[in-house]
Amino acid sequence: MPGMILGGRYQVQDKIGSGGMATVYRGLDEVLGRTVAIKTMLPQYASDPSFAARFKQEAQAAAALQSPYIVSVYDWGKDADTYYIVMEYLRGTDLKSGIRKHGALDCKKVAQIGSQIAQALSVAHKHDIIHRDIKPQNIMVQPDGNIKVMDFGIARAKNSHLTQDNSVLGTAHYVSPEQTQGKELGPTTDIYSLGIVMYEAATGQVPFQGDDAISVALKQVNEQPKPPSQLNPAVDPSLESIILKCMQKNPAARFQTADELYHVLRDYLAGRMQAVNSATATLAAQATNKIERGAGVQPIKSGTATLPRVERTNRYRVQSATEQAAEEEEARERRHRRNVILGVLGALLAIGVAVFVVFSALGSRAAMKQVPNLIGRTQEEAIALIEQNGFDVGNVRGGYSKDYEEGLVFDQTPTSTQMAEEGSKIDIMVSQGESPVDQVEVPDLSNMTQEEAEKKLAEYGLTPRRGDDRPDDNIESGKVCGQNVEPGEMVARNSTITFYLSSGAEPIEVPDVTGQDADAAEEALTDLGLKVKRDYAHSSSDAEGTIIRTDPTSGTEVEKGHEVTIYISQGPEPVDTTVDVPYVIGSDYSIAYTKLTSAGFSVALTQGSSASGVVTDQYPTGTAAEGATITLTTEPYPQDPGTGGGTTSDETGTETPSIGEGSISSRISLRDT
Repeated sequence: MPGMILGGRYQVQDKIGSGGMATVYRGLDEVLGRTVAIKTMLPQYASDPSFAARFKQEAQAAAALQSPYIVSVYDWGKDADTYYIVMEYLRGTDLKSGIRKHGALDCKKVAQIGSQIAQALSVAHKHDIIHRDIKPQNIMVQPDGNIKVMDFGIARAKNSHLTQDNSVLGTAHYVSPEQTQGKELGPTTDIYSLGIVMYEAATGQVPFQGDDAISVALKQVNEQPKPPSQLNPAVDPSLESIILKCMQKNPAARFQTADELYHVLRDYLAGRMQAVNSATATLAAQATNKIERGAGVQPIKSGTATLPRVERTNRYRVQSATEQAAEEEEARERRHRRNVILGVLGALLAIGVAVFVVFSALGSRAAMKQVPNLIGRTQEEAIALIEQNGFDVGNVRGGYSKDYEEGLVFDQTPTSTQMAEEGSKIDIMVSQGESPVDQVEVPDLSNMTQEEAEKKLAEYGLTPRRGDDRPDDNIESGKVCGQNVEPGEMVARNSTITFYLSSGAEPIEVPDVTGQDADAAEEALTDLGLKVKRDYAHSSSDAEGTIIRTDPTSGTEVEKGHEVTIYISQGPEPVDTTVDVPYVIGSDYSIAYTKLTSAGFSVALTQGSSASGVVTDQYPTGTAAEGATITLTTEPYPQDPGTGGGTTSDETGTETPSIGEGSISSRISLRDT
């Protein structure tokens, strides 16, 4: 098995346990990547058709149970000839091993464990699942001290009759009296078994011992248990009374629901002793087929066994003479009645012996044998098996069954849980398939109002039911937008058809697209069915081209097709740093250049202008951005029409420079102009 892949996804790893009907492996769910427990059924069960049918039904039911105190069933299936169940993998140890290692547990711990098991049973019973195999081996104690119940539903899938096989002996210690007798089982069966689990946890041992499963089962029916306090004096009376009420032979005298038991155990743990005592005040006497005198059993005049009155050794009570006399008189009455009963029983015993001798002499007393299990076999296989086991074939009748295919046995009398005389007849019922029913076609209810849908279903002979309303983008509010059975399918007449009304288009929540690229944000919004409008704004904290915000804001619910404006960042807002530009027109270029560069501007000349001349134009004037380039236009200096310059003599004979077009005075005159 290790290394195999079951169901295409579950890798079987190492073996971690085995039982009477299955082997358990640690495994890996390769799809989810989690560790799981994989239980594979033993071949003798996997090859049994009746087991296969029950296995499928019970595995599906167990998978539906949800409780913190029930091992989760993830999956189940069949791979080749192997039936398997995939379960939650638990770390810890089973309760049986814990009791063997540590002995009797503290009363509070016993009540806590019992309370959690009761809660698990309550969930199962509400799903109409009876565990049938509650025992410490099926209770896992986790590292945090809490428990989980295993094998819900699996116990029902296997044959329930008891054999001499040691693998069944462990179960026999915990079965209810009605279970050993093949009677109909209910929730109180699991409560009886839970009572024995608590008994063992409180005392360290099971209440009934025997050499084989049959002898133990007979004690379950015939004998009363010793009160737990006789085996462990530390068990307090309130817990003892709870345990013994669970273990009443008559199912009607036990706690009737797991919920009821849970609440009593909860009251016990909370110290509400009055509520506990009230719940366990009346413990009815139980009729038995066999009464053995011994510790804990007190026969009374009715011939029944009652739960003993536990007297603590440190409690004494002084009786008055009148009380003593009354008790002696009552004792004489009991002795008289006992003698009468013993006389009658003696006479009956003598008659019985005589009858036994007569029948023995006539050779009519046949040997008792276990009835074979015929469920799930073909008629031919069942008849062969009946004869092979020394029985005769009785009535063979047909009947309808939804659980077994046509031609397979689905009922037998007596059942496989009973013993019968060798040579006696066994009746069988063979399936004729499912009972034929009048079927009708399911109509299409799309876009109908509730009234129209109900009327249409009634016309087809179907029962209408309105489910929860659902949002639908394409169907207007108040009209049918879906149904649980597809139109055109055939169903039994009077079947219930559930339809769902539209609550209108489902609102769309505007997603958060801030920080995203504008194109990506627009795509995300349009994919949701929203319209997009672009706008721009400056932002010093958002990169240029990314979304600053939306309108409506993210998280707002809007209808499909609603317009959402996205604001795209243009980067930081430009800063106003304009400064005054010096006015240099008419200035010598070198002077203009110095003024402009000193003010932080750059200087450029227009085409044809020279760096030696007078500035005749500039751009810009007034103000400009700091560091901007100022473009200048120049013209050459004007020249003297005469010699172009020289010296002259005034009246004093002093020479002075002549004033021509290029002279300083000329330039000053131009500048002034």
